[in-house]
Amino acid sequence: MQIRRGAAAVIVSATMVIGGLAGCSTAPDAVTDVTVSDAATVLAEPDVTVIDVRTAGEFAAGHLADAVNIDVEGGAFESGVADLPKDATYVVYCQSGNRSGVATDTLAGLGFTDVYDVEGGIAAWQAEGGPVVLD
Repeated sequence: MQIRRGAAAVIVSATMVIGGLAGCSTAPDAVTDVTVSDAATVLAEPDVTVIDVRTAGEFAAGHLADAVNIDVEGGAFESGVADLPKDATYVVYCQSGNRSGVATDTLAGLGFTDVYDVEGGIAAWQAEGGPVVLD
């Protein structure tokens, strides 16, 4: 009987720890991965902010219209997004989809609630004929 109570206590404790850890994770619904065509649909909505997380040089070589450049690897990403409203809608992209994944995870961790990550980045956007602008 003593062993059963001990095992039950371990199971209950483990369940509480796992449940507590789940409460500390970022909201999985905060970020939605979208295809280029789905991104275009989101971009057609009013009041969407587009964030290009590539370097300034990559941004200058071509970017989505009205995008703001906040380099995710430049060391100032968190401060660059600090003043943005957390409940607004954001479409985030990079060159191929890797850096934007880091950026969108960071945004979710900071409390942003409506973030779209463009699968394949600007490379996929251009491959599907999406327009870019130059600075």
